[in-house]
Amino acid sequence: MPKPSSAKTLICKRNWASKRPLTAETTNAVNHWQLSQAARAIHRGGIVAYPTEAVFGLGCDPLNPAAVLRLLALKQRNMDKGLILIAADIEQLAPFIAPLTHEDETQLADTWPGPHTWLLPARPDTPRWLRGQHETIAVRVTAHPIAAALCRTAGQALVSTSANRAGQHPATSLLQLRRQFGNQLDMILSGNLGQANKPTTIHDLKTGRVIRP
Repeated sequence: MPKPSSAKTLICKRNWASKRPLTAETTNAVNHWQLSQAARAIHRGGIVAYPTEAVFGLGCDPLNPAAVLRLLALKQRNMDKGLILIAADIEQLAPFIAPLTHEDETQLADTWPGPHTWLLPARPDTPRWLRGQHETIAVRVTAHPIAAALCRTAGQALVSTSANRAGQHPATSLLQLRRQFGNQLDMILSGNLGQANKPTTIHDLKTGRVIRP
């Protein structure tokens, strides 16, 4: 399992009795126990914040409608826009995307794992709360060590959307994260953001267009 080589790590976990976050701090990288706690929160329908390539992301189980709808409400985001899924490998995305040609897979392999999100044809049964009003779904095989490790530990792809409310800037620090969401998140995995200085590039596989540079 990939582990970041440095960075102080902080976990904030919701205390359901007092509604105040519990905090555990360590000078080591995210360890298996911490990832297991985050994966458990996701499996129980929780929302977890974690570092990604450029900003903090909010993640949940994409097949848990209550979790996704709660996340959308926290962000004040319209369901019609759709959401991004991240994964540790392309196999984790298979339940959501239509079969790909060999040429398509080769094109994706040239950019994954990495900071490139692709709009791919969605399977007919992909829930509307993920793809919005589109026939495609936005997906990425992430190279960020913490995000990828969380997907592996959870054993699935995760919803990954920037940690901000509508109209506000995405959080790039724990302070910004807490200012926007307070104790409304079930867990925070803290670590270094990636080297990108802006959100990931979004490509449309069908048209070849870059939707977001």
